[in-house]
Amino acid sequence: MKILLVLSGKGGVGKSTCTTELALTLRKRGFRVGVLDIDLTGPSLPEMFGLKDKQVHQSDAGWIPVYTDETQTLGIISLGFLLQNKDDAVIWRGPKKQAMIKQFITDVNWGNIDYLLIDTPPGTSDEHISIVESLGQFHPDSIIITTPQQVSLNDVRKEISFCRKVGLNILGLIENMSGFVCPHCKECTNIFSTGGGEQLAQNCAIPFLGRVPIDPQLTTLIEMSKFPETFQKSQLAEIFDDIVTKLV
Repeated sequence: MKILLVLSGKGGVGKSTCTTELALTLRKRGFRVGVLDIDLTGPSLPEMFGLKDKQVHQSDAGWIPVYTDETQTLGIISLGFLLQNKDDAVIWRGPKKQAMIKQFITDVNWGNIDYLLIDTPPGTSDEHISIVESLGQFHPDSIIITTPQQVSLNDVRKEISFCRKVGLNILGLIENMSGFVCPHCKECTNIFSTGGGEQLAQNCAIPFLGRVPIDPQLTTLIEMSKFPETFQKSQLAEIFDDIVTKLV
């Protein structure tokens, strides 16, 4: 099993979206995939995968992931599945966060999966330290997500520094929200600039995995809980297929 942490020093750059798209692309390649959401105060993967009304079940072997379909080739674990009220705030200090992450690592029965993707919160705080310490023996890798703007790049540099300090291998960097794709003419306009992520990757000597534009249909599909069903027909599917080719 290969473990990939999806990281960024900045919030709002699309880590959860990229995690979802990577998982769907890997599954299409024939891999069995698990996705763990350790963004404990803002768990969004149930919404991303159209599973927000589902619940995690307990078995003798541990917690059973919530699967996207009957093939059970893509399973998700998130605190969002465990909250009685989805609008409740999660107000936890570090020790409780650490205990929850350790429980996710030890008590989930993933079965025989090929990849475990871990969606992380922004920054380099308790969740990141806990997951790296808990998974150290498995030698996980990481993928960095950024947007092209300088304010994002500044924080992502700190995330790259974190990875190097804790010995976390970086497989590459994705420049997300790089341009806007018009839903009518399909022309791409660089409303947030472009190329900043690629330049950062070059400066930090890490592989550049590709640019992902903003697709306005993405939000609509997620809100309709249809994103997993329709992703493979979108322009983004081709982009992530190229990215996954560089990873596997």
